[in-house]
Amino acid sequence: MRVLITGSAGFLGRAFTRRLLRAGHALTTIDLDGSGSSIYPDALELFRGGGTYDLVIHAAAHVGGRSDIESRPAYLAARNAELDAACFAWALRTRPGCLVYLSSSAAYPIALQGPTLESFSQVPGQPPVTHVGARPLRESDIDLDHIRPPDQSYGFVKLLGERMSRDAAAEGVPRVLVVRPFSGYGTDQATSYPFPAMIERARKRADPFEVWGDGTQVRDFVHVDDIVGAVLAAVGQGVAGPVNICTGHGLTMGELARRIIDMVPETDDYQPEIRFLPDQPSGVAYRVGHPGQMARFYRPQVTLSQGILRALDGQL
Repeated sequence: MRVLITGSAGFLGRAFTRRLLRAGHALTTIDLDGSGSSIYPDALELFRGGGTYDLVIHAAAHVGGRSDIESRPAYLAARNAELDAACFAWALRTRPGCLVYLSSSAAYPIALQGPTLESFSQVPGQPPVTHVGARPLRESDIDLDHIRPPDQSYGFVKLLGERMSRDAAAEGVPRVLVVRPFSGYGTDQATSYPFPAMIERARKRADPFEVWGDGTQVRDFVHVDDIVGAVLAAVGQGVAGPVNICTGHGLTMGELARRIIDMVPETDDYQPEIRFLPDQPSGVAYRVGHPGQMARFYRPQVTLSQGILRALDGQL
């Protein structure tokens, strides 16, 4: 296949590039850092031109982790809306065989992600966090004709991208696949995200071991290899999105910290104090995806324990 990957130097872009190169596809890659194979310096310039592709992975985006989502909402909204609008205008002209739009779990209504805590304990052997009324988020929880407030401006832009995806398909783009990855993680991810930040602290044997928020916020961690695997399986099997990319299992940030600490080699006798920072950005209380639709064509291959060990060892 002739494949275009935008944002090819980013976390997801790198993973897609590695997988598709191994599969022998003809890749055109583009990223602002100049590492791509495209003759254009950035995706916006490429989108002003032409090009014929069987598959487009639109991974170019500005995120920067939870801190940027909360502190730079106008910047993220403006830059991402600009990128997505240019991508869809280009797709309407060039008609790629399949365009994958990487949406986000941030697009889900925040009203479904903030149930009241019933109990919480960081004491070993005590009951875990219980979120009253919490449930995994289903694809049908987003209605593009009746929008409910998502997570920050970043979530609104992703909803706009999903709406453009639907409309572009109606206006002649052969196929647009919308996927909603949940909390993706992996070895070579920037430390502005919680998983790699905790891995870095464990590698440095930090004590105290700091965790942003109060530790009760729940996330659905899915390894980047499974995000790539699920997306490519969906493309190959003609899946009609939107579709969640998730595990269906929630874990608190406090529990994640404890698991990472416990998986540091025992010879180090590393048992730091876990210190929570409730004044730091922490996001919604509960965000777990329902994997029912994804299970029809893909099941995650990398367990969280495997992902932690690989990251601690520096293995992709």
